[in-house]
Amino acid sequence: MIRMNSLKRRAIARVFKPLNEQSLLLAIAALAWIVPGPILAQAQNRPAEMAPAQVVPTLNEAFSAAWQRQPEAQSLQARREADAAQRDIARSWMAEPPELELSTRTDRINGNQGVREYEAAVAMPLWLPGERQRTAALADAQSRVTSTRLLAAQLRTAAAVREAYWTWQQALIEQGLAAERLANARVFAADVARRVRAGDLARADQHRAEGAAAAAESAMAESAAAVAVKAQELRALTGLPVANGVAAKNAAYDKALEAEAEPQLPDDIQALGVDHPLVASVFAQAEAARRAADLAAAQKRSNPELTVGVTSERGQFGESYEQSLMFGVRIPFGSNSRYQAKVAAAKAEALEAQSQLQLQRDQVLSAVEAARERVAAARAQREAAEKRRRLAADSRGFFEKSFRLGETDLPTRLQIELEAAEAERAAVRARVELASAISGLRQAMGLLP
Repeated sequence: MIRMNSLKRRAIARVFKPLNEQSLLLAIAALAWIVPGPILAQAQNRPAEMAPAQVVPTLNEAFSAAWQRQPEAQSLQARREADAAQRDIARSWMAEPPELELSTRTDRINGNQGVREYEAAVAMPLWLPGERQRTAALADAQSRVTSTRLLAAQLRTAAAVREAYWTWQQALIEQGLAAERLANARVFAADVARRVRAGDLARADQHRAEGAAAAAESAMAESAAAVAVKAQELRALTGLPVANGVAAKNAAYDKALEAEAEPQLPDDIQALGVDHPLVASVFAQAEAARRAADLAAAQKRSNPELTVGVTSERGQFGESYEQSLMFGVRIPFGSNSRYQAKVAAAKAEALEAQSQLQLQRDQVLSAVEAARERVAAARAQREAAEKRRRLAADSRGFFEKSFRLGETDLPTRLQIELEAAEAERAAVRARVELASAISGLRQAMGLLP
C-alpha cells in the first residue's frame, strides 16, 4: 500500500481539477512523484524481459524447425508401427485371428430326460494359395511407401521454407541498404545546409537535399514494412522469432551467401529421374499398387477355416459324460463378379500409379533443367552487377570530390548518389539471387537444406 504525506495529497488535489493541458502535465508529474522508483522500473523492464529474442536462422535451422511442425513428422512413428504390424500379419500362419465357438444342447424344455451336450471349438482362418507371400510383398511395399513419402514430404517442406527464407533475406538486406542510404542522405543534407549558411549554395539546393533525405526515409519505411511481412511468413512456417530489424542485416547477408553450396550435376541427368525423392515416392506407390493387384488376384474367395473342437455329452440322467474330438473345414464359395470388380479396381490403381510415375519423372527433369539455366543467368547477372557497382562507386568518389571543390552542381551530385545507391542495391540483390538460384537447383535435384 502506498502512503502519502499531506504535501503529496495537496499536490494530487490540485492536479485533479477540470483537466486542461497544464493539469494533465501536472498529473503525470504527480504520479511519477508518488509511485516508487522500483515499481516504475519493474513495469518498464517487464515487456523487455518477456519479449523473445529475435534470431537470424540459417536455412538448415529454418528447415529443421519447420519440419518438426509438420503433421508427417509427428505421425511418422505411428506409420512405422502400422507397417511393422502388417509384416507381423504376413508372418502368421493364420490369415486372420482365430475364433472361439461355444454351444450347448439340452432337453430341459421338452421332457427333461437329462440330455446334455457341450461343445467348444476354435475356428482358424487359413491362407489361400499364394495369398501369404503376396501379403508379405505388399507389406514390404507399403513400408517403402512410408519411407519415400517421408522424404517427399520433407522436400515439399524444404521448398516452402526456401521460398520464404530467400524472400525474407532479400527484404532484410534491402532494409539494411535503405538504412545506409538514409544515413548518407542525412549526412549529405547536413553538409548542404552548412554550405547554404556559408553562402556557397542556394536555398533551393538545400530543399533538394532535404527532399532526397525524405525520399530515403520513405524507402526505409517501405523496406521495414516488407521485412515485417516476410519475417511473419517465415515465422509461420518455422515458429522461430525471426529477426526483422536493421541490426541483423550483416548476419543475414553472411548467412545468405553461405547458405548452400552449388551441387554437381551428374553426367547423365536422366539418373535424377530415378533417385529423386518425388520420383521414388511415386515409384513406391506404383509398386504397392501392383502388389495390391497381385494380392487381389489371389483372393478369389473368402478364407477357408479349420475348426478343432471338443464335445462332451450324455444321453440321460445317471449316465456319464462322453468326450469326443471334432475336426472340420469350412470352404466358402467364390463370387466371380465380386472377384472381377476387386481385381479390376486394383489393376486400375496400378496403371494410374505407373502413368503418374512417368509424368513425375518428366517434371523433375524439366525442373532441373530450368534451375540450371536460372543459376547460369544469375551468375552472369551478378558479374554485371558487380562491375556496375565498382564503376558507380568510383564515379561517386570523383563527383563527391568535385562537388566539394564547387566544380559539380547539386543535381548532378544527387543523380550520381542515386545511381551509386541503385548499383549497390542491384549488386546485393544479384548476389542473393545467385544464392537463391543455387538453392533452387538443389531443391530441383531433391537435396534437402
